[in-house]
Amino acid sequence: MPARSVRAEKVEATREAILAAAEQLFAEHGVYNISNRQISNAAGQGNTAAVNYHFGNKTDLVRAIARRHTEQIERNRARLIARTEGSTELRDWVGCMVRPLTEHLDALGSPTWYARFNAQVSADPALYEAVVPEIAASPTLRTLLDGLNACLPGLPDDVKADRGVMARHLIVQMCVERERALATGTPLAHPTWSDLAASLVDALTGLWHAPVTR
Repeated sequence: MPARSVRAEKVEATREAILAAAEQLFAEHGVYNISNRQISNAAGQGNTAAVNYHFGNKTDLVRAIARRHTEQIERNRARLIARTEGSTELRDWVGCMVRPLTEHLDALGSPTWYARFNAQVSADPALYEAVVPEIAASPTLRTLLDGLNACLPGLPDDVKADRGVMARHLIVQMCVERERALATGTPLAHPTWSDLAASLVDALTGLWHAPVTR
């Protein structure tokens, strides 16, 4: 194998080790409680500057971790939307909102850290602004929202936006609860990720259909 190819493989392996270590540490301890030195050590890198060398600052590292997952989540969403397009059933579109993430977490096996990492990003304004606009630009997400909104013709736009935020937080936090329970060996409220998805679809369909009193 050419020396250049060997070097490229080593660089890629190092990057992957850093991303995996950082994701776990951020999920378990919080993004700002972890130093680059701790990440380098957890990734088996003797050079404590490895994180900076490969990813730049912490925000760039967080963005790179998110991108490791969003590509597969995007593929899941595209597949689910392809099955759902043309449906006028709200529940079908809510499923396209919930299942791309739960299917991804299921496919990762156990243990996982992405749900807890995602919650860290969602809760921090600076990290949220660094990561979420890129995700929001997804064409499949736009199709999803168009399909969802078409099922709610009488709901005011500001109420739709408000309930969209509620839905996002509920999905994130319920995935965190199951991921944490799996990691700690505590009793599971939902035996499988599919069971959690079904429960979320039930709850969120009710949320979107709830009356507006104001």
